[in-house]
Amino acid sequence: MADLQDELHTTAEVGELDRPTVWPESEPLPLDTTETILEADAVLEAGALLEAGAESLERAHAFLAGHPVADGYSGLPWALRHLPWFDLELGESAVDTDVPRMREGHVGALFWSLHLPEGLAGDRAVGATLEQLDLVQTVVQAHPEGLRMAHTAAEITDAHHCGRVAVVLGPAGASALGDSLGILRNLHALGLRVLTLSGTTWASGTGLTRFGEEVLREMNRLGVLADLSGTSEATISRALAASKAPVLFTRSAARALRPHPANLPDDVLTELGTAKGLCLVPLTAEQTGPSVRDVADHLEHVRALAGAECVGLSGTYDSGAAHPQDLADASCYPHLIAELLTRGWTETDLALLTWGNVQRVLRSADFTARAAQQRREPSSAKIAELDG
Repeated sequence: MADLQDELHTTAEVGELDRPTVWPESEPLPLDTTETILEADAVLEAGALLEAGAESLERAHAFLAGHPVADGYSGLPWALRHLPWFDLELGESAVDTDVPRMREGHVGALFWSLHLPEGLAGDRAVGATLEQLDLVQTVVQAHPEGLRMAHTAAEITDAHHCGRVAVVLGPAGASALGDSLGILRNLHALGLRVLTLSGTTWASGTGLTRFGEEVLREMNRLGVLADLSGTSEATISRALAASKAPVLFTRSAARALRPHPANLPDDVLTELGTAKGLCLVPLTAEQTGPSVRDVADHLEHVRALAGAECVGLSGTYDSGAAHPQDLADASCYPHLIAELLTRGWTETDLALLTWGNVQRVLRSADFTARAAQQRREPSSAKIAELDG
């Protein structure tokens, strides 16, 4: 009997070492089994995310092939001044923007900034702006297979249909005028289409003076768009009320999400929507945040307050600014569009964001200019007469 009990006891101990194929739900899985399952789930989840991301990126490329990006701000002219030699058609690693990367990013139009370093004023600012403008024209002429100068919405579309990136001149700083409406007209004749209203006595922290308002009226008559990024609240308020053409913010995001001085408070975004202006959200870490998701948050905030027809994109490449992850250069726009697609943006809203809204603003400026030219002659006002 004792022998039989010993045999049963021994059999039970051996059985404890044999794990069942399926563990009862009431019993916890062994630690090593649980970890293996969690790791497998993590791998599957990561794989699913990668697959979804790849699918969204593919959709983004397909969408952008038909609705390219009109990029509202590039610092390329000033960056090129410091290079002894460059070839934008073959590719240029010393800058963020070249033709191959713009094609990869589906950039169809690019606004080239003529802004100058701080401290230049008067004749020096006028001369430096003309040198910048001459450089841009020289660069475009030297890259005929990739770039084409454009002055109107129709010319931008024609350039895109011909496989070229349309180059639009502006914004330039208001100091480039040298307080002369005659210089404004000459800059327009040379191709300038956007002017930033800041950095002068007639467009300062106190707003637009009488001469400043005359400058704005003459800009409307010519078809030069007013850029209000970085201007004072008083200038913004007055320009929104006085301009007959839509105004631009070439580098402004939502202040409610990131309190940068160039970003716009909610009330201004709402007012901008009423005026049918355009806020071009910059792809900079300082203004929008360190990730693609942060940029998308700003775009959605602006869209919610100003409307889908009042938000656009501003790469702000080659301006010296740091850029969010996955948005390092002009080739990266598909990553942003893929993020917006995953958030449920419709193709209609995306088409306005990338291309349609810039086209609308340019066409509206041209229409306003033609109407104004029938009503008034070129202004001969002098700053001493109005603000003296």
